[in-house]
Amino acid sequence: MELIYRLNGLDCPNCSAKIEREVNGLDTVSAASVNLMQQTLTLQTDVQDVPSLKREIEKIVRKHEPDVTVEDGSTEHAHKHEHNHAHEHGHCRDCAHEHGHGHSHDSSENRIMLFRILAGAVLFAAGMLLSFGKGNLCETASDVLMLVTYALLGWDVVLHAIRNILRGKVFDEHFLMSVSTVGAIALRDFPEAAAVMLLYQTGELFQSMAVQRSRKSVSALLEICPDTANLIDNGEIRTVPCENVSVTDEILVKPGERIPLDGIVVSGESFLDTAALTGESLPRSVKPGDPALSGCINQSGTLRLEVTKPFSESTASRIVRMVEHASSRKAPAENFITTFARYYTPVVVIAALLLALIPPLAFSAAWSIWIRRAFVFLIVSCPCALVISIPLTYFGGIGAASRQGVLIKGSNYLEALNRVTEIVFDKTGTLTEGVFHVKELLPAEGFTEADLLALAAACEQGSNHPIAQSVMQAFGGQTPAFCEDLDELPGYGIKAVSDGNELLCGNAKLMEQNGIPMTVCEKAGTKIYAAKNGKFAGCILIADACKKDSKETIRLLRKNGIRKMTMLTGDDRTIAESVASELSLDGFRAELLPDQKLSELEQMLRKIPSGEKLAFVGDGINDAPVLARADLGIAMGALGADAAIEAADVVLMTDEPSGLLAALKTAAKTRRIVTENLIFALSVKLLLLVLGAIGAAEMWAAVFGDVGVAILAVLNAMRMLRTRTIPEQHN
Repeated sequence: MELIYRLNGLDCPNCSAKIEREVNGLDTVSAASVNLMQQTLTLQTDVQDVPSLKREIEKIVRKHEPDVTVEDGSTEHAHKHEHNHAHEHGHCRDCAHEHGHGHSHDSSENRIMLFRILAGAVLFAAGMLLSFGKGNLCETASDVLMLVTYALLGWDVVLHAIRNILRGKVFDEHFLMSVSTVGAIALRDFPEAAAVMLLYQTGELFQSMAVQRSRKSVSALLEICPDTANLIDNGEIRTVPCENVSVTDEILVKPGERIPLDGIVVSGESFLDTAALTGESLPRSVKPGDPALSGCINQSGTLRLEVTKPFSESTASRIVRMVEHASSRKAPAENFITTFARYYTPVVVIAALLLALIPPLAFSAAWSIWIRRAFVFLIVSCPCALVISIPLTYFGGIGAASRQGVLIKGSNYLEALNRVTEIVFDKTGTLTEGVFHVKELLPAEGFTEADLLALAAACEQGSNHPIAQSVMQAFGGQTPAFCEDLDELPGYGIKAVSDGNELLCGNAKLMEQNGIPMTVCEKAGTKIYAAKNGKFAGCILIADACKKDSKETIRLLRKNGIRKMTMLTGDDRTIAESVASELSLDGFRAELLPDQKLSELEQMLRKIPSGEKLAFVGDGINDAPVLARADLGIAMGALGADAAIEAADVVLMTDEPSGLLAALKTAAKTRRIVTENLIFALSVKLLLLVLGAIGAAEMWAAVFGDVGVAILAVLNAMRMLRTRTIPEQHN
């Protein structure tokens, strides 16, 4: 079973990684994942004694984060509690050296810290001015102001260092900052000690604000799931929790309200803002009989809906669940950074120790100089810029894709999109609309198109078959001729009598059975042959039309690096050939059963080069096995089958193939920002490590190399959170 716990106050990337690792190590836990942005711990377990397991988890959490509380969470509303309470008040006690995150501030703490920094800056400036004065009095006053500045800004850092030492946690950021600045004070370098603490606290404040802003941006994305619904009960309207509304119940949605559950419009007409689900800017009109998805905003008229899905299975709930769980599937770069930080710390600590010991012992160099350089080396080496910014970039990428109507179930799938070179499409409902339309009217000599369509409409007017409905739709709502006698012939078609005329409408076998000479239509599609009084009237070609954006999407996908695109379908070969030709696909396989589709895909997977990925795009129930087997399964979500959506790794909520372009471009931008942060952070740190080792970098440079680089990397990562729509690139 799946359990979710709220880790209120968790803001430390390094501590969350340690908690996740230790919970995964429990015998009763098969899998565990910490979502830092949502402050949740999700785990899979078969344990019967859940309270005992929770106590073990609390023990692990307290070991690393004493101020973080563990509460029971829920899949549906975990995000709600975060929005309402904003638990960001804990202080990280176990922020080891590798991440450099010393504090976690909520808004009030940020204001207090800002006041401390401003006051410290004024005192520091006054001390610097006095240092330029002459006489012992000015020098003494300057030293006193610098010490007061240090005490004002650094008391909590030193206190945290002492607490962590007592808990056996030595080499963390607090310890390093405390020892290095206390050492500077011992050497009577008061201005440097005060300056380093001022820079450090300023950097921590900006970094905290950046992470908070990131969390709010992601939280806003998940604000699509209302808590309550207006239930219509025996003519009365009661506001009840969404979980208490059952399928077939009726609810009322007023103008300006967000639809809480999926349903069918029973009465009322309105326009729906679907941007939160599909990314579409234009509102969508609905009338009685139309579906209305949860998460949409009712813009104008009052709607009465009949609920079609329970709250847990509603569109909005599923989107929230997919986004919240996305961080549990980590990209290779995230796993690399976590492993890198784990082994990196002991290496740099040993290197710093050797830097402090070897020159004085081997070459009789001054101990004070080389110890100082060792502390500079340690401070600058923190990989916090990577530990924080890389996961943030991926989560921002998932959020950016969601705002464009593309749900990506994990950062590993977001990264995998960058390696897709081959795409296999289903046909019906994916590249085509999945709805029959009259494609062409081919009247015989002596008949017009209008005559042919009217004849067919007269025969088909009483049928609910999709082909009959397409004929009636093409007839445009006119009233067909009345039939005195209408006989449906299974496997053949319809025979009718209207105004004394004998009408036939059906397949070629119907014409042959009645001895009517006819012209066989060789075009792709479903054919309806018609006759009047024994004379062939013509053929109506009915086909499933391609979606409006299918052809352009295929063209742009090719320009964006997709090498090969093919189609697998269970439809007729001639129809499949026509669609493949119209869309300029590289190939197709037709008349396939579900198991044959899977077999064809597996053959393709064996041929794809190492390091490249094959994606399958489909929407039907029969596509679920193929979606699960492909390197990357992409489902058409808004109208697609539930089984297909569950099996897929990426869901296109717009049901438009062009969503693939948004997914690929978002993945490419995410990878670009991750690469920028990796190169920038490692380059700056490597340079400052060398400068620190040779004595060319002072402690203030070390602080910039730690906190400053982290701030810049986080700000760069936040570019993904600001992404709304990635503009089309015309190559």
